[in-house]
Amino acid sequence: MPLNILQRRAGAELAESMADIDSLLEAVERADGQRPLSDHMWLDLRQGGRPGFAGLLGVQDDHDHLVAYCQVSRGNESWSLDLVVHPHHRYEMTTIGPQMLHAAINIIQAEGGGHVHWWVFEPTPTYTNLAADIGLSPGRTMLQLRVQLPLTQSTEIETCAFRVGTDEAQWLEVNNRAFADHPEQGHWSTETLASRFATSWFNPEGLLMHHEHDQLAGFCWTKLHTDTTPHLGEIYVVAVDPAFARRGLGRALTIAGLQHLSAEGAPVGMLYVAADNFAALSLYRSLGFTTHHTQRAFVGDVQ
Repeated sequence: MPLNILQRRAGAELAESMADIDSLLEAVERADGQRPLSDHMWLDLRQGGRPGFAGLLGVQDDHDHLVAYCQVSRGNESWSLDLVVHPHHRYEMTTIGPQMLHAAINIIQAEGGGHVHWWVFEPTPTYTNLAADIGLSPGRTMLQLRVQLPLTQSTEIETCAFRVGTDEAQWLEVNNRAFADHPEQGHWSTETLASRFATSWFNPEGLLMHHEHDQLAGFCWTKLHTDTTPHLGEIYVVAVDPAFARRGLGRALTIAGLQHLSAEGAPVGMLYVAADNFAALSLYRSLGFTTHHTQRAFVGDVQ
């Protein structure tokens, strides 16, 4: 059956299709136990999209649901791309995938091109071939780690809750120094931070700030997922100002965040870490984390 691809930009045309997109995303989450779309892609969809946002809907005339959804979003320094195929149609991935992905690449080319990231949940050779077909090759690998809560280890590090309207500038300064070379977490602006504050999950009590001599030395930002089974308590971002590195603050702040999540009722802690970040992996393994699943980025430059 031929696949028709409909393009949706921000505004009314996106809003009219949101119910269909949500139904597809919910079907995929039920099948995989994992919400599709990365965090900033999800925010772009929910908040109407930044310049460069486009949603592509794959439809077939004899189906009353979306067959596929593909989204492109322009980030700080690169493009993000994601492809979601309905679980009932994954056997057609080798035909649906190329059509959706080439349509997405055409949009990126029309917008001037740039560096592209496509994150894939539990990648298989099929995804590697699809990526190669649009000029992308394997890049970073991320691991989702999980640990049972409460931890057997504890910390007495002093933290306080983030103060909205007061702490933004200091937080951004520390975050951007700590993640100066990070493609997603680095180079945040007040607008990027505000977009996170606008989410339903944001709780300033869960953004733990640690100060030394009135200077922000580090933080642990937590996120509670109550729509999963089991509920997950995520270490969303943990960072230490480089001026305070090598003092054990990263470990202490991670434990503090997990203690907070346990107190909030989360039976399982979760975080993401790059597979080649051996220092961080060693730290998290020592706290009892084990690998739950793998995600891989396929990357390349589109002209």
